[in-house]
Amino acid sequence: MARKKRQASNSTKPATGFSNRLIILISAGTAIVYFFSNPKFQTYYDYTFRVAENILHGSVGFVEKPPPWLNEFVPADGYWYSVFPFGAVVSMLPFAALKSIGMITQMPSAFIAAFSAGASCLFMLLIARHYSVTRERAILMTLGILFGTWTWTNVTFGGAWQLALGFALVGELGALYFTLVNKRPLIAGVFLALAFGNRTEILLTAPIFLYWLWNKAESASDGELQKPDRKGGLEQNDFSHDLTDVRASAMFCSIPLILGISTLIYNFVRFDSISDFGYSRIPGVLNEPWYDHGIFSVYYIPRQIWEMLFKFWEWRPSFPLPLPNPFSSSVLLSSPFLLFAFRPGAKDMVTKYLCWIAVLAICIPLWMHGNSGGWQFGYRYAIAILPFVFVIMLENAPKKITAFEWAAYAFSFVINAYVTWLFHWSDNLKP
Repeated sequence: MARKKRQASNSTKPATGFSNRLIILISAGTAIVYFFSNPKFQTYYDYTFRVAENILHGSVGFVEKPPPWLNEFVPADGYWYSVFPFGAVVSMLPFAALKSIGMITQMPSAFIAAFSAGASCLFMLLIARHYSVTRERAILMTLGILFGTWTWTNVTFGGAWQLALGFALVGELGALYFTLVNKRPLIAGVFLALAFGNRTEILLTAPIFLYWLWNKAESASDGELQKPDRKGGLEQNDFSHDLTDVRASAMFCSIPLILGISTLIYNFVRFDSISDFGYSRIPGVLNEPWYDHGIFSVYYIPRQIWEMLFKFWEWRPSFPLPLPNPFSSSVLLSSPFLLFAFRPGAKDMVTKYLCWIAVLAICIPLWMHGNSGGWQFGYRYAIAILPFVFVIMLENAPKKITAFEWAAYAFSFVINAYVTWLFHWSDNLKP
């Protein structure tokens, strides 16, 4: 008996009243809020934009020493190089091109932050619609990630570090959408390259995406999940499906492989070593107390777990309300709705477990890094786990939104709006 045809995964019926127009409107509104969230000048820390512009002019390094506030440019062989990975520079090339033709004069930080938020919102709503959850839940969960977590405050700082996290968020969500929902291996690979090009640890999730491309249940026209039938059938038909998997894998890996090789070449051009990303070359960085065991070490894991999950806020005599420590604080304290990820059950337990593996794969190298992220709210590096947490919460979400859920999300929205005001609109927290 011949194997059943795989159904196109983009044929899932959307939730009632959850139209493409509504998704676009919500995404545009999210982008607008992000654009106006920070009134301060945001283009001082334009590392990747400067390097992208320099590459368009035919050079990787700078002859002249960059301004003193850009201390993550390091000297080597008479030139100055940024320690940002090549993927983060590539992400800025379109914007650098706009400057080269005179359309802009500086890094458009607010626009990039807004674009990242709007694109992330779009992908999350499309993924949520695939799960056929109610419109209210899809919107609540999506806005929860973008306005109820540390993402809002940190991305709208607008520096090269934060914008890289915004790009990574878009990349992960795009890879998830074009893997779990609308299978497009080549496009999924492009988005994964965007993600790990800006946050290298995300590359560790690549095998999970490959597994989903081979095995993930797909949606039939009635919205029910169908498992690809890999048993029985004609040997020739099995062989053709194996070829399809190989072809999908090759398409998915092609762009990440090109970016990976380009990154190694970029490292060699800068520092005569394919494995040297330059971070340890920053003057004085290895003398900082949090790097007493080097840049990465298992000794840092307990401290980083505490800073990410359990570190409390502070009281100051000059301010009547609690303030977060501006170098790290618990993400669970400011975004308690994330605890819903620990609900039992799932629509697809394999997908849920794989998402948890992805979360750990990202967190472990982050926890092994001696520095929790510098000036920030919460634990900015952990933005990279939010797409997988979002899918986990979709997997285990009940049909109705409970009063307890509304309260947890409302608290998260209020806290993160308060913190965004503290960092961007008030003078109570200064670097």
